[in-house]
Amino acid sequence: MTPKQHPSLPAKRAFVVQVQADAAVGQGQWQGRVEHLVSYRAIRFESLEELLGFIVEVLTEPEAQE
Repeated sequence: MTPKQHPSLPAKRAFVVQVQADAAVGQGQWQGRVEHLVSYRAIRFESLEELLGFIVEVLTEPEAQE
């Protein structure tokens, strides 16, 4: 019997990030939408900090630690 293997990229840590077509990412302008695939939680973001803050918030919730 082999030990149970866990996927290296589990779905509970997956997000979809949509960046607005007119966002000037090269100049640090990040606007768009991010959605957590398991919980369906989503926000619109206006900066890279907001995007990363949402991801950190979702991944550090107690149920995400399971």
